[in-house]
Amino acid sequence: MVVSESSVRDETDPPPIGVFDSGVGGLTVVRAIVDLLPREPILYLGDNGRFPYGPRPVEEIRGFALEIAEHLVARGVKMLVVACNSIEVAAIADLADAHGVPVVGVIEPGTRAAARATRNRRVGLIGTEATVRSGAYERTMDGLAPDVDLISRACPAFVDHVERGDTSSDELLGRAREYLEPLREAGVDTLILGCTHYPMLSGLIQLVMGEDVVLVSSAEETAKDVYAALVSSNLLGRGHGAPRHEFLTTGDPDVFRRISHHFLGPELGGVRSTAIGVVEVAT
Repeated sequence: MVVSESSVRDETDPPPIGVFDSGVGGLTVVRAIVDLLPREPILYLGDNGRFPYGPRPVEEIRGFALEIAEHLVARGVKMLVVACNSIEVAAIADLADAHGVPVVGVIEPGTRAAARATRNRRVGLIGTEATVRSGAYERTMDGLAPDVDLISRACPAFVDHVERGDTSSDELLGRAREYLEPLREAGVDTLILGCTHYPMLSGLIQLVMGEDVVLVSSAEETAKDVYAALVSSNLLGRGHGAPRHEFLTTGDPDVFRRISHHFLGPELGGVRSTAIGVVEVAT
């Protein structure tokens, strides 16, 4: 069946929080938001059809981000949560300027948490090529805690493994040891998981880095920033009962649904496919 996307959410429903990512990784942020704000409906969009973003040029990622944001704003979201580091480094300022809704990212919350957690002031960062290349975490850390030494490492294969549902294979473990050894040698005591896909690999990453290294996921800190932004903008939901969440993907909804259950379990609900710029959903 093919239905218009405008008919999916009833006009009487409270406005949702719009969350988007290049794939399923942003669902780690959704999980944290749902836990902190259980009455807030979520409208999530994963751009799996154009995945991966990490190796793409910044201008191309920026274009994708503006398209997705326009799509979500047209659906009536009251806030945009950029649950993707690659998107944030490419387009966060443009998104904030282009739409009349609050915009929350993941880089500052994660950096802030790492600055609080480190004991020896040596922090590692792992992320996609686009995120590491941008230097966004370095600039943010310089503004928040200039005495912290930040050592960055791109881990391009991690996202692909997570999108395929692989979080524990021998091949992945080998990649992790290769990527993370320079950070171990640098003596970092805190590691920022600078991609929202990476919390799904936290067990494997902890194994490689050792139990004394604190892993920092931005998801929980981002959810706190979402709460604060909703309160300051007088947008906090006042509804009662369980909200209705929606999940859209530009890729295969069956694949998205299968992998996404690792993040949200039965709370995921329905998954629909969508074409950015085309107001149509296939079910």
